Amino acid sequence: MTNLSVDKKNIDVILVLDFGSQYTQLIARRIRESNVYSEILPWDIDESKIKKLKPKGIILSGGPNSVTESFTPRIPQIIFELSIPILGICYGMQTLAEQFGGQVISSQKKEFGHSELKINSESKLFTGIEKKLNVWMSHGDQVQDLPDHFKLIASTATAPIAAMEHHSLPYYAIQFHPEVTHTSQGIKILNNFIFDICNTSPDWKMDDLISSRISEIKEKVKHEKVLLGLSGGVDSSVTAALLHKAIGNKLTCVFVDNGLLRKGEAEQVMLTFKEHMNLNVIKSESAEIFLRHLKNIDDPEQKRKIIGRTFIDVFDAEAIKLKDIKFLAQGTIYPDVIESSGSESNEARVIKSHHNVGGLPDEMKLDLIEPLRDLFKDEVRKMGVELGISKEMLDRHPFPGPGLGVRIIGEITKEKTKILQEADFIFVEELIKANLYNKVSQAFAVLLPVKSVGVVGDERRYAEVIGLRAVETVDFMTAKWSHLPYDFLEHVSNRIVNEIEEVSRVVYDISSKPPATIEWE
Repeated sequence: MTNLSVDKKNIDVILVLDFGSQYTQLIARRIRESNVYSEILPWDIDESKIKKLKPKGIILSGGPNSVTESFTPRIPQIIFELSIPILGICYGMQTLAEQFGGQVISSQKKEFGHSELKINSESKLFTGIEKKLNVWMSHGDQVQDLPDHFKLIASTATAPIAAMEHHSLPYYAIQFHPEVTHTSQGIKILNNFIFDICNTSPDWKMDDLISSRISEIKEKVKHEKVLLGLSGGVDSSVTAALLHKAIGNKLTCVFVDNGLLRKGEAEQVMLTFKEHMNLNVIKSESAEIFLRHLKNIDDPEQKRKIIGRTFIDVFDAEAIKLKDIKFLAQGTIYPDVIESSGSESNEARVIKSHHNVGGLPDEMKLDLIEPLRDLFKDEVRKMGVELGISKEMLDRHPFPGPGLGVRIIGEITKEKTKILQEADFIFVEELIKANLYNKVSQAFAVLLPVKSVGVVGDERRYAEVIGLRAVETVDFMTAKWSHLPYDFLEHVSNRIVNEIEEVSRVVYDISSKPPATIEWE
């Protein structure tokens, strides 16, 4: 199968070299929010890929390693040979310092949280920035001695060398994280780098992007037919709308109902796409197949892989029935590629499996087209607005690819799925009624693998426990639990226990990310 991706033509690129920071995606997103295209590659990527990208500047991300140890990541030589601006952040600063002859030490006390930065000298990086600002630190090591030909430009009480720059080359480094919202004027600092130092043009704009994608799709597809796996989520919905705008009835969509969707979702998907958007949609009723394959499986990663493989099998069976299909389209987005280690790092670690990244069988002999592969979720939503998709659909809370399969802790059964669908429906319905749905970033119910004693009426009930989860976040990299009103939670709990006889107790998750994740599995 040939991977058919979309080219970036005639646009400036900022490369983010990833050393493993939890904030790496956030750096790229912040740059794109300033209408400059940014791409993430791992630090150990083949050098030819870096050359091919022709970046106008490079940002070195933070990371969990220590440059004081042997065999930890370093900046590849090709970066210096390109003769372009460099900005090192946290670990990126430390390895830049070490590679230029500076000394990095492990601090006795690690620093996580706010710190006051004092700017010591003029620098292009800090143009228009206040002399004192609140910044976000997250590090265990720090630069003790400046490297050769570098000067100090900012410091904090705990990090005397908190920012530095080269005397003659456009190399800059900072110990703090400008990409997180906790850092005051962090976006201004990044913009100083990408615009004033790298001289990029703000040419990554949604209306231009849609026009160019449509032209590229038309050019590649020509008179051939395209098949798309439609889930009803934001990503596949925007992919469908974009392809439909480009090639019309040459697009056929297959909607696989795996039985793990939210209550009423399968019917809503068919109504929206078949009737409202006039797409050619084939529905595959496959709930029993998925349940059969998931029988006796309780490991979350195993469940993800089984759901992904089963989707491929079902989709493949439907595709064989169709004639003259040349292209397979998928709603893969950039975080899917990064999290599935699709960026070809020699040390890549899979965070979680994505069934739409590189998992389709070669026997299908279809060329792959992924028009959203280089877009973040917020960019996909913006594209959806421009394409006329309803705000209600685009603003829906994120839903995992394996669906309720990773919100049922333990083995998945038809009975458990029905219980969770009902509880989740009640929770979301009440959030909407109370005008709280759009005030939280994600909210859902989880079916826990325990039972609890309850009393309903005058009878003892030994039944399931439902966990409710609601979080608030800007970027989904970090999140805090949502302080929903007590009377609201009481009302939701009463409805769930009274209306679902298989449930005896409701609990509310008050964990933030980190240390917890947003989803339970």
